[in-house]
Amino acid sequence: MNYAGPAEETPARSGLELTPFRGLRYDPDRVGSLAAVTSPPYDVIVRPDGLLHLESADPHNIVRLILPQDTTPTARNRQAADTLHDWVSEGVLAADPEPGLYVYEQHDDGMLQRGIIGALRLSEPSAGVVLPHEDVMPHIIADRAALMRATSANLEPLLLTYRGNGSRVGTAAVIERAAEGDPLLSTTTEDGFSHRLWAITDPADLAEIQTDLGRHQALIADGHHRWATYLRLRAEHPSPSPWDYGLVLLVDTARYPLRVRAIHRLLHNLPVAEALTALTDSFRVRHLDVPLPEALEALAAAAAEGNAFLLAGDGSFHLVDRPSPDLLARTVPADRPEAWRTLDATVLHATLLAHIWGIPEDSPAHIAYIHDTAATVDKAERDGGTAVLMHPVREEVVRDLARQGVTMPRKSTSFGPKPASGLVLRALPL
Repeated sequence: MNYAGPAEETPARSGLELTPFRGLRYDPDRVGSLAAVTSPPYDVIVRPDGLLHLESADPHNIVRLILPQDTTPTARNRQAADTLHDWVSEGVLAADPEPGLYVYEQHDDGMLQRGIIGALRLSEPSAGVVLPHEDVMPHIIADRAALMRATSANLEPLLLTYRGNGSRVGTAAVIERAAEGDPLLSTTTEDGFSHRLWAITDPADLAEIQTDLGRHQALIADGHHRWATYLRLRAEHPSPSPWDYGLVLLVDTARYPLRVRAIHRLLHNLPVAEALTALTDSFRVRHLDVPLPEALEALAAAAAEGNAFLLAGDGSFHLVDRPSPDLLARTVPADRPEAWRTLDATVLHATLLAHIWGIPEDSPAHIAYIHDTAATVDKAERDGGTAVLMHPVREEVVRDLARQGVTMPRKSTSFGPKPASGLVLRALPL
C-alpha cells in the first residue's frame, strides 16, 4: 500500500473535530525557566533518578502533577489536585485570554516537526475516526482516570498522526503561516530539542483547520492509555460536557514523518541464564560479546530476516532468532492477519512470555516496559533480570493493521519525538 499518496479521507461529519480551548500555561516570570518545568510524558519517566532529577529541576516542574508522589494513590491524586489549584491561584499557571488552537514545533539537528494542539471530540474505535493500534492495560487506565478526575484537567497531550497530501494547503497552510510569526514561547530542553508554540485564534484560520481535519482520520501514535482514559471519563459524565473532548497533538506525517522506535521489556524475576535455558531448541541463540551499538546492528540485520530479539542483563548480549515454525503454529493465534502474526511483539507475547517463560504481560511485578535502550540493559544488570530488546516496526505496518481494526500487543511501538509535557495544559470547567 502506498502511504505517500493521496490523503486518507472520511466523510466530513465523521472526521476529526478539533476545538479551540484556553490553554493553561506557565508564566515564565514565575518559574526558573520553561525548560526546567517541562518533562517527558509520564510513561517515559521510568527510573526513580529521572523523577528526582525533574522534581529538583524546578519546584514547579510538571512532573509533580503528572506523577505525584505520596503513600497511596488517593493521596497522590489529592496532592496533584492541590498543587494544580495552588499554582493557578499563585499565577504560576495562567489561562490564555481567549480560546485557540496551538501550533507546536519541535526541532533538533536532524528533525523538524510541527503539529497542532487542540481539544479533540472523542469517538469510539468503531467510528473509524481515531484508530488505536495497541492493546492497553486496565490498571494504567484506572490510575490515569483517577488523576484526571482529581485534577479536572488534561495535563499532557497525547500524540496522533494523520496523512495529508503533503502540500501546503488547509491545516498545513495555517501551521506554516503561524510559524512565521513570533511564538508565545521558545525553549530548549536538555535533550537538545527546541520547542516553540504559537496560538491560532483568527476565526478564518480556525474554520480552515476544522474543515480540513473533518476529512481525515488519525492514528494514535503515543497515548493509548490516555485515549482509553478519555473515553472512560466521557462515559462517566452526561453529554454534552467538557469531558466529550481530550487534549491531543495532531501531526501530519506526510509533511513531518515521525521516528518509530521500539519499547523494550524488562523481566524482573527471570535471570538471563534461566531465560536462555528455557529456549532449548525453540530458537537459534548466538552470544554477542560486543558493545550495545554493535549488538543492535546485529538485531536489525536479524529482524530483517524474521523474528529476532536481543537478551541482556548478564554483561553480554544474546541474539535470539529463527523461531521454530511448529512452535509458532502452536502458540500464535491464527485468527489475525499474517502481518500481525509475524510481528516481533506478537511472537514475544504469545510464544516467549506466555508459553516458554510463563510471564504475565500485565503484571508490573514481573515485567516493565521501557523506552530507553541503555536504561533497560542497565536496570537488568543491576537487578539480575532479563532485558528483552526489540527492533522497531515500520509505521506503515502499524497504520495498515489499525485500519483493519487489529490492535498490536501492548507497548509495541514508540513514535516520536513526543510532545513535552508542561507547555500547555487543558483545565476542564467544573
